[in-house]
Amino acid sequence: MIKLEKQGNIAILTISRPEALNALNSAALDELYSTALTVRRDSDIRCLIITGEGKAFVAGADIAEMQGLNAEEGRAFGLKGHRAFCAVEALPIPVIAAVNGFALGGGCELALCADIRLASEKAKFGQPETGLGITPGFGGTQRLPRTVGVSKAMELILTAKMIKADEALEIGLVDHVYAPEQLMDEAIALANTIAANAPVAVRNSKSAIRRFTGAALAWDLGFEADMFGACFATEDQKNAMQAFVDKAEKPAFTGK
Repeated sequence: MIKLEKQGNIAILTISRPEALNALNSAALDELYSTALTVRRDSDIRCLIITGEGKAFVAGADIAEMQGLNAEEGRAFGLKGHRAFCAVEALPIPVIAAVNGFALGGGCELALCADIRLASEKAKFGQPETGLGITPGFGGTQRLPRTVGVSKAMELILTAKMIKADEALEIGLVDHVYAPEQLMDEAIALANTIAANAPVAVRNSKSAIRRFTGAALAWDLGFEADMFGACFATEDQKNAMQAFVDKAEKPAFTGK
């Protein structure tokens, strides 16, 4: 599910569940975590690119797996996502997200863990969780406002709407937008430019910047996990996720 390819001093990590639009289930999250540790241990890697196979970056967490969880299990699933994503974010080397397609829910949250985000013109971003009866659970409530500001993050999360790459660029969610056929070439060129600089200076620069942006993040993610888990005790979550899996019309929410 996770492919890791080295090209000189850079590496490319590819999420590979194209039949499920690269949706992240428990096994994929565990593999992402272990792959991040592999990258950390490899002193030859100076920059990492994350992308997705097929027409999606990551379409989100696996709804089919989540739909039957109770509150405790939901919280545990959120914490599993936090473990994997924090391992990516905490890498000492720069991480570039090359967002080639859908980056929804967990996919948008994974992109937010990167230090630099590049997008294809076909990329689409969103946090659709409130339309499924849950909150963002893999860091979206914390990293999105830190990236685009509180008001815009509120709008995206509370409306559950999806935005295109040009709007993502406008609000600062991504740094550059490229034609689909150019995306990986541009990401590799950027990674090689970074990798050509002094490795200790690059790592220390990232560490200093992350110290500023990551203040109190660990505590805040714990609170997010509590809120995420609590949603799995509601009828709204059960009904909405069942409708999603059945490809049925979304039910009216009752607040129960």
